[in-house]
Amino acid sequence: MKADIHPHYHTIKVVMTNGTEFVTRSTYGEEGATLNLDIDPNTHPAWTGGNQQLLDRGGRLSKFKSRFGNLGIVNKQ
Repeated sequence: MKADIHPHYHTIKVVMTNGTEFVTRSTYGEEGATLNLDIDPNTHPAWTGGNQQLLDRGGRLSKFKSRFGNLGIVNKQ
């Protein structure tokens, strides 16, 4: 196996958007670096399953529903 091909794995501090902190191991930055999150997995809708409305701009959503609406997928509206 080749020597020195893997990144350095060290401890860093992660700061969430609400101010909570934890220490983990990562290849990010240098030893003891701080990673400030812009998107918090505790509050972002992608992780929490938040409510999101689909907007029909230019008829694209209507066109999609007319093409693929008969596939047996239940409509949530």
